[in-house]
Amino acid sequence: MIHRFLIAAALLALPSSPVFAAHAEPRSIHVSGSAEIKVVPDLILLDVGVESRHAQLDQAKRSNDENVAKALVFLKRSGVPDKDVQTDFISIEPTYHTDYSFTKPQIYIVRKSIGIKLSRIGDLENVLTGLLGSGVQYIHGIEFRTSQLRKHRDAARALAVQAAKEKADALVAELGVRRGPVLNVSESYSGGWWRSGSRWGNGMSGGQMVQNVMQNSGGGEAADGETLSVGQISVSASVSASFAIE
Repeated sequence: MIHRFLIAAALLALPSSPVFAAHAEPRSIHVSGSAEIKVVPDLILLDVGVESRHAQLDQAKRSNDENVAKALVFLKRSGVPDKDVQTDFISIEPTYHTDYSFTKPQIYIVRKSIGIKLSRIGDLENVLTGLLGSGVQYIHGIEFRTSQLRKHRDAARALAVQAAKEKADALVAELGVRRGPVLNVSESYSGGWWRSGSRWGNGMSGGQMVQNVMQNSGGGEAADGETLSVGQISVSASVSASFAIE
């Protein structure tokens, strides 16, 4: 009986021995890094609209169809490929008299939106002017993009990682220690495009230290006589990383 008690006591004591002790969490430092690359866009997405109003639904629709057709003819004549033009929104809205005793619509509003992709940036101003003279009444949005997004985002990510490492090095140097190997890393995106307008009628740091980098990849100035400047867009990347402290 005494032997059994001693064995049980020994087993209970084993977990507290150094051999069975849980490994302590390594000392670590948590930082974030972000980078933004400015690039000249080589693609433009346009969102334009045509609106028609008439007391007769068929007349409102016919007028809208005619204006949309004129806009499409202009785009084809301007050299915009058919694959880069799409009608992406259609609506028919009956409008009633404010007096609820009237149940018949006073007027019908027919709306259509056309999505356009321009690969020749210099055509932007002429295309906008021509569309507004070919039945289009609304410019809902202008979105500048780059066809080299993957390349620029990879570059921004590499800069963000480097920024995080430099931040960690600066902090541990002040503490008299050294940065060890990376323990974990995660990525998030914040922004990327610039868009203007709307249709009808991003980076998180979690309170951690952030190091930012910006890189300029060339200008996008307006040519003489132009009133629209393409400028540049931002391609961004952010990373959060934990490093061991040695």
